[in-house]
Amino acid sequence: MRMLTNDEMDSNSPLACLLIGQPTLRHKIKLGVLAALDQRIQVRYNMPSMTGEETASYLVHRLALAGRSDTLFTDDAITLIHDTARGFPRAVNNLAVQALLSAYTEGKPIVDETSARAAVAEVTAE
Repeated sequence: MRMLTNDEMDSNSPLACLLIGQPTLRHKIKLGVLAALDQRIQVRYNMPSMTGEETASYLVHRLALAGRSDTLFTDDAITLIHDTARGFPRAVNNLAVQALLSAYTEGKPIVDETSARAAVAEVTAE
């Protein structure tokens, strides 16, 4: 890796690489063992987490892709899912799926705050 990213090879680098990862990737690259790699990264971008409105819109969009156009999550449930997931899409997905399962097992037509709390308890349990 060091040879491929060496800046002195014919005045251009023969390797262009795109690193994409979870928020923890940035912290791991900062470790002393990866200092050489960290020094070779020229452009960095950190995608911010979603806002509450973006999370609600994201869930509506995902449900529309699945063929559901009517309301399936109450505002309280969306707020709880967003707050617990801290706006990270993968965590929102996991909590939303678990909340849907919780609502289904309880025979509820929509996901309310109680179903969302059950999902949070299930997902965050050790």
